[in-house]
Parts: sequence; structure tokens; C-alpha cells
Amino acid sequence: MTAATKSCLAITGGVGGAKLALGLSRQLQPEKLTIVANTGDDFEHLGLDICPDLDTVMYTLANLSDKDSGWGQADETWQFLAALGQLGGDTWFSLGDKDLATHVVRTRERAKGKSLSVVTRELCSALNIEHSLVPMSDDPVATLIHCQSGEVLAFQHYFVRDQCQPAINGYSFSGIGSASRCSEFTRALQDPELGSIILCPSNPFVSVAPVLDIDDTVDMMVQQSAPVIAVSPIVAGVALKGPAAKMMAELKMPSTALGVAEYYVDRYPGLLDAIVLDIADAKQATAVEALGVQALVVKTVMTSLQDREQLAADVLKFAERLSLV
Repeated sequence: MTAATKSCLAITGGVGGAKLALGLSRQLQPEKLTIVANTGDDFEHLGLDICPDLDTVMYTLANLSDKDSGWGQADETWQFLAALGQLGGDTWFSLGDKDLATHVVRTRERAKGKSLSVVTRELCSALNIEHSLVPMSDDPVATLIHCQSGEVLAFQHYFVRDQCQPAINGYSFSGIGSASRCSEFTRALQDPELGSIILCPSNPFVSVAPVLDIDDTVDMMVQQSAPVIAVSPIVAGVALKGPAAKMMAELKMPSTALGVAEYYVDRYPGLLDAIVLDIADAKQATAVEALGVQALVVKTVMTSLQDREQLAADVLKFAERLSLV
């Protein structure tokens, strides 16, 4: 059985991870791929349930996403936000007119008592998404950013309202101790035909860690025979999207692909089998492998659909080789 016929579990945050999730969806049949999205940055805004990472992945899979920004929907309009501002409302978080419909439906259905995973499944079905996209949990988890000033910010306040400007000295996940994985996530972890677990190129601190910290997720991954492969979100010392490199520097960590590997090895001993580095970071492969982690060097910068598909194919082939070792 090849990597293309075994199942794959992908852990993702928003823009960067969504690109690889799309590539994987182009390589694998719907029943062979489960995409678990971070929900630690979910929040309530204007009375609506907002799930930024879930929605970014969902719009990407549905070919609705804004290709320039990577988030929101293409050909968006902003009449609601403009009218809200005219009335003195809170406009720091951009809600486009199309995007607003998603949040209204989600909020309405959850008010009826439906779980987030059920509502996500219904939204994906309405958008003709065949692959399984699920939240990490149906329970609320909130990522908090601890600033060097002593202030503690909700993630969206740090990320969007304050544009990642405050220097940080840590982060935490409120509610993580009482949260449980959604059932689809657990089923994917227990799949006897699981061939790969891929940590997409998302922020390791605030996009991947919340997912891994749910329940006994890491223990289950370690017990699985499927290799766990991280794709570095840092290329040539830069985070292609988001504040990962800035956060690494402020946390006194090297802003490198090697630094990403060191983070996963230190925080989750025994979890990581391999990491995928961009060709710009090929010289770091030897140091990575000194950590006991295999390294694959390929092009990881995804600027086209072909790039997304190629990286997905490369990672799946790598998983197959690792499974034979």
C-alpha cells in the first residue's frame, strides 16, 4: 500500500497550512485525507462565532479564497463594514459581505445546539468540499499572547488589532485542559491505515501547538506507526505568512528552520520523525538530522497550484520512504 492509498492526517493553521492542505486534497481521495484545523484563535465578534483558520482552509478547499491575501473570499465587498464604521461600530476585524454569511450561519446553527464539527461539516457540504475538514475540538480553547509589557492579549487582538506589534514572552491556551478532540480527529488518529501525519507549514506556537496539546493527542501520534512530518513555515529566516519569525526572536529562539525542528523536538519529545526544509535552508539539514530527525530538502514556497500539488506529492512520497525504514 503506497502513501497515496494510505490515509493522511494533516494539522493546519491558516494561510500557509491551507496551501498544503489544498495540495494534499489534490493528491488524495476524500476518504483518505482528514484535515484538522486549529480553533485556538476562534472568538466571538459582533455577536458572531468567528473561526479564522477553519474558514481560511474551507475557502481554500472550495476555491473561494482571495488568492492575494490568502484569507477571506475572492471578489469580496465591504459595504457592511463601511456602514458599521459610519455608525461608530468596531471595525478593526475585517468582515467582508460574503464572509459575513458564513459567520451568521455558523452562529445561528450553533445557537440551535449543534457542535462546531457538525456545523463545519454542513458548511463544507454546502460549498461542495468533499474532503474532511474538522475543528480540533468542539470545546472552546482561546490562545492568549503574553506580552513583555505584562499585558495578556486575546490572539486576534494581538494578531489583527495590534498587527503583531507587541513584543511577547510567551503564550498559553485557555481551556485546553478541559477540551477534548472532536470525534473525527480521534477516528483519524486511530485509523489502522494511517500512512502519514503532516504538520503543515503553520505557526508552530499558536497554530500547531493548540492542536497537539488537546487531550492525549501527542501520545496517540507517537504510538501510531505513521511518521510525523513537519513542514517548516520558516524559509531563509523569514515566515512567509504571519508572525512566527518575530515570535521566535522574541522568545530567544533562532528564527530558522532548524529552530522550528528544535522547538518540536524539545516541546514534544519523540513526536517528530522528519521535517521538510526549503532548498534555501539546505545547509541546515545536517544539523536537523543531528537532532534525530530526518530532513527532506525540496521547494516548499508555494506560489502556484502546481507548487501546492508538488509539495504535497513530495511529502507523501517522503512519508512512504520513512514507513519502509
